[in-house]
Amino acid sequence: MSVCLAANSLTDSDPFISALELVLVSDSLYNSTDFNIYGLTLITRSSFGNNGSIIKYPDDEFDRYWEPYGQHSPAESFSHVSVSGIWNHPPAKVFRTRLTVPKPEAMELLWPPAPLPNATYYIALYFADDQNSFSGRTFNISINDILFYPNLNVAPAGMVVFASQWPLSGITKITLTPVIGSSIGPLINAGEVFEVLPLGGKTHTRDVIALEKLKESFKNPPPDWNGDPCLPPQYQWTGVTCAGGSRIRVTSLNLTSMGLSGSISPSIARLTALNGIWLADNNLTGSIPDLSSLSILETLHLEDNQLSGEIPPSLGNIMSLNEIFLQNNNLSGQIPSNLLGKPTLNLRTTPGNPLLSQ
Repeated sequence: MSVCLAANSLTDSDPFISALELVLVSDSLYNSTDFNIYGLTLITRSSFGNNGSIIKYPDDEFDRYWEPYGQHSPAESFSHVSVSGIWNHPPAKVFRTRLTVPKPEAMELLWPPAPLPNATYYIALYFADDQNSFSGRTFNISINDILFYPNLNVAPAGMVVFASQWPLSGITKITLTPVIGSSIGPLINAGEVFEVLPLGGKTHTRDVIALEKLKESFKNPPPDWNGDPCLPPQYQWTGVTCAGGSRIRVTSLNLTSMGLSGSISPSIARLTALNGIWLADNNLTGSIPDLSSLSILETLHLEDNQLSGEIPPSLGNIMSLNEIFLQNNNLSGQIPSNLLGKPTLNLRTTPGNPLLSQ
């Protein structure tokens, strides 16, 4: 699991975290959401009619917090319920209180209590009837005067009515309206609202591994080279440029004049979406790795370092290359003929490199 902390416009302090708790949940919880594409962030989770304390573990086996929502409302407590089979596993205790009205008339809730930003939400509403009064309780559910679920007949075993994606904005009004012929007023026991967050994808695993290997080859990598190299987009690693949708790739690397020491890991050749490498004006040593797998590389700047060894002839096989700067290093041997024979290539090997010849 990778966790990223980032500053935002609400604070001037450095990001920090005091604790992180992971809870293993059942596969059935909120399983109508594709968590490969979306995430859920809790807006509110309420136990209706509850004027007592927060319901949590051990009543809720997953330690979810069900906050009381009973003030200034027609609350009612009862114990004759036998809830089972709801895949989100709400605690039985939330079904011991409810909001209801004594007559077969509409009941309105302004819930969640705070205005919501314009977004898409997951909504789950929970119901269970008292076994002693299970008869004639059928009602429609509307949210902001839009029909959410028709003809709900509440059973003692309990039920959940949900929408995986429902647009909301501002104040939310939930209306429970008895159908014609219903002899008992509507009820509601609990509810949850999550904002649905489209996930921004993740950096291609091969690129992440390659950059981690490159980081290891530097003795003093940039201090922010931790976590996902490309996400969040406004906090990409220093010198790293990325592009793409759900399959994000590293497209350029610019660490010019960063005071880097160490070597250039051969793993850089696994960043196959690179079109530019700028590592000039550092203190890098060692040889130039084989970059022939970088088939769309256009620019290679390695000048003003302490690189040694020969220029890899495989550079000449990269047809897209139009600029190679290697001056002021300690390269030796002959310049590959397939580089000298490319009229469109801007190749610079001098000054410096006294042991390099044509």
